[in-house]
Amino acid sequence: MAEAADFQGTSPSPARRWLRRTGALLAGTPLLAGLLQLPAAPAEAASGTGTVAVSLDSLTPSVPTDGDTLTVSGTVTNQGKQAVTDAQVDLRVGPEVNTRSAIDTISGRTDFQPGLDGDIVGGKYAEKFAKLTPGVAQNFSISVPVDELDLGSDGVYQLGVSLTGETAAQQWQQVLGIQRTFLPWQPEDADSKTKTTVLWPLVSTAHMTAETGSNEQQTPVFLDDDLAKEIAPGGRLEQMLSLGKQLDVTWVIDPDLLASVDAMTRAYRVESGGGTVAGTHQRVAMDWLAELQEAVADKEIVALPFSDPDLASLAHNGTSVTGSLNHLKEATDAAITTVRTVLHVTPNTDFAWPVEGAVDPSIVKVATSAGADKVIARSDSLQELGGLTYTPSAARPIGGGTTAVVADARLSTAFQGDLTKASTATLAVQKFLASSLALNVQTDKQRSIVVAPQRMPTASQARAMADAVSALQDGDWSRSQDLTAAAAAKPDTSATTRVPAASAYPSVLRKRELSKAAFEEIATTQAELNKFKVILSDQSRVVTPFGRAMNREMSTSWRGRAAEAQRYRTSVKVYLDSLTDQVKLIDKSETKLSGRSATIPVTVQNNLVQGVEHLVLRLTSTSPNRLKIGDGDYQEQQVEVSGGHSQSVKFTTSAQANGRATVTAQLYTEDGQAYGDPVQFDVRVTEFTATVMLVIGGGFLLLVLAGFRMYTQRKRAAAREAEEGGPDEADEVADATENPEAPEDRPAEESGTRLDADDPQQPSDPAPDTAAESADPSGTGERVDR
Repeated sequence: MAEAADFQGTSPSPARRWLRRTGALLAGTPLLAGLLQLPAAPAEAASGTGTVAVSLDSLTPSVPTDGDTLTVSGTVTNQGKQAVTDAQVDLRVGPEVNTRSAIDTISGRTDFQPGLDGDIVGGKYAEKFAKLTPGVAQNFSISVPVDELDLGSDGVYQLGVSLTGETAAQQWQQVLGIQRTFLPWQPEDADSKTKTTVLWPLVSTAHMTAETGSNEQQTPVFLDDDLAKEIAPGGRLEQMLSLGKQLDVTWVIDPDLLASVDAMTRAYRVESGGGTVAGTHQRVAMDWLAELQEAVADKEIVALPFSDPDLASLAHNGTSVTGSLNHLKEATDAAITTVRTVLHVTPNTDFAWPVEGAVDPSIVKVATSAGADKVIARSDSLQELGGLTYTPSAARPIGGGTTAVVADARLSTAFQGDLTKASTATLAVQKFLASSLALNVQTDKQRSIVVAPQRMPTASQARAMADAVSALQDGDWSRSQDLTAAAAAKPDTSATTRVPAASAYPSVLRKRELSKAAFEEIATTQAELNKFKVILSDQSRVVTPFGRAMNREMSTSWRGRAAEAQRYRTSVKVYLDSLTDQVKLIDKSETKLSGRSATIPVTVQNNLVQGVEHLVLRLTSTSPNRLKIGDGDYQEQQVEVSGGHSQSVKFTTSAQANGRATVTAQLYTEDGQAYGDPVQFDVRVTEFTATVMLVIGGGFLLLVLAGFRMYTQRKRAAAREAEEGGPDEADEVADATENPEAPEDRPAEESGTRLDADDPQQPSDPAPDTAAESADPSGTGERVDR
């Protein structure tokens, strides 16, 4: 320990200087012998550090106390080309580490530095290896009573695991590899304990599409079955839940995750190869939800807006697009309803959480626009500028009635990166605990500190987080606190409250934001939905799934996944287009109009499962001087069509002149917006003139006169025959005159062409060209009703 103090700048005594020089001389004896026997080696090889990789896989307990036995386990691997002989693994206790910046510096060192890396515990607390073969890992485990470590006052101590040995090229004992970690030492309760809030996020990516089944239950359709993998035993979200329920944490939940898992508890379908297949993970979903309901029963729940909208993207690129902020308000309202429905508890929606806690004035403005009055920031964004020697409490008033809850950056980022290896996870846990203890000893003031980790930790990151939080909550320098209490704590008057300018927003985060074009696509989809929903008899079947889909289009989870985000937005738009196209006009062919007036039928087809209403069908003549529709250039009629049916609507027309006239049929919503594509068809007018009518009338008169003359002539002939043939013949002739044809000689009556005088159906009247419920297009050259 004295050697370390000397190295750090204290004035050594004469005795210590003599001991150091003697030690240096003795240490140099084998080195001199080696130089006499072998050629000179490069300086880097002479140091030896890095020849052997030391992996520290386990350190228990993470926070030792009096009477404990510390066990350190791991592996040593010879990375050189020569065997290492006479090797020994030792524990080294370094000096007390007084600051968190010193912890960062020590963590970044890779080479061995005498003095800085502490003294060997020595004795029997070591493990020897006769030989380390290149490329072969050897396990070690060293247990030592904590009392043998000679720890001093409360605080953080550097703990090193080093391997010394020699090679054929360097035949003297030297440190060939070292790994450093930290040992928090707080055997008794601290005078002032830090109040620590740990956020435990349950957040996933978007999994549900906008598509639902046509049945009463509206069976949902999922993009894939990845969510089932996450909530199944061993999955990421299953581990987050099982680990988190054992900790005193504040749950931060995306309601979209709850809605998606809840949907999986019933019938659902999954996209597959251009179609869909039935989902089969109902039991997994039910088990996960039941466990979550139990875990959060008496805990604080902070609900993010539905699908966790990207607040920074919205602030930087979305506010100039009409309607974007409305989606944030809808997402906040949906959050409360969803959590209450699924978990049967009322969540806290007062907190907004921008990506990585990075804020600027526009982000704060957007974050609070939907009702939140607290913004979870991070200390590497809202940095201290007043020269404080300690970390202040999290709560900061930043104006406008808004509180910034500033999470500690060191603690919040402690579990990022690849933690699949036991060695990296162990180092992360020990550094987290060391940083927390170092923060506590900065001052005697009691403070409220918040830990806000990454939104979607991996399973290995979650395990490391849980190990660290569990050890912290068992420690003697920290106690748990809810996020609401941390936000309500008395702010430190010396802490900064100035929100950084937009120029300070990290460029690496800005590059991953949703673009303005993305928000414009969302606005286009919303506009089409608005036009579509007004014609529906049951708007909720469409408004709800598409509203939630557009919330998902704004999700933070799309960061770094621009291609996937674009595909999702496109799929929502395409599906909406396919639904709106189910209500349309049937194409018509050319229509013939013979006469001065007639009715023209136009058919509206509805292939949706629900009825449509509040539609207006307008028929317009492009040549009103030839063909008038109604009393003017066009005529409108209300349209209502039940689901899965079609309806023919008839319009009155009048011909003004012979020739061809083009007619346009167009559907409109009641507010005057065109709906769907128009249908155009030609009407060919062949009007009867007065001259033609006179000719026809004259011809008819001549036929009548000719018939009358034939009748009188036949009657006279019959009379003459009667006079010549006698009474019987006369009667017979008279009967024949009154009834010229016998019943069996009347084919016209049998064919039905004979019509009574009061029969309204005339043989010249054509049948209607389009039946009321017909969806078939009109035939070529169709005639209209007169």
